[in-house]
Amino acid sequence: MAQLAVEDEECAEKEISDATAERYDGALAAIQRLLKIRGVRSYVVHTIVLRLFSDGRPFPLGQCERHAPELVVRSDAGWVAATVTMGPRSGCYLVSIPNGPDLQTVRSGHPEKVANLILAAQPGERA
Repeated sequence: MAQLAVEDEECAEKEISDATAERYDGALAAIQRLLKIRGVRSYVVHTIVLRLFSDGRPFPLGQCERHAPELVVRSDAGWVAATVTMGPRSGCYLVSIPNGPDLQTVRSGHPEKVANLILAAQPGERA
């Protein structure tokens, strides 16, 4: 039972408003455009949780929770090369590169720095 309470608290911390999700989408789209120009493919993952509650009515009641979108960059071989999301408090880009340094933060006004971090971690050289 205690584990369930911890999971519920973690989910509540991740929930964001629709307006915040749209703002994050715009920030991630800037990085996506910069990567596309350099030939790197990426996509944005949107997670929406729908919790259904049944009180005996023919149609269940539900609660919808939206989580922060995440930009996923894949290598040519299909491996996840990087993930980027937005910091819930700071609004900074949070960049995670597997087999790279720890989670890196970049101020939200600098999508080019995020793109450069990702490109530097890619094997080979992009045009």
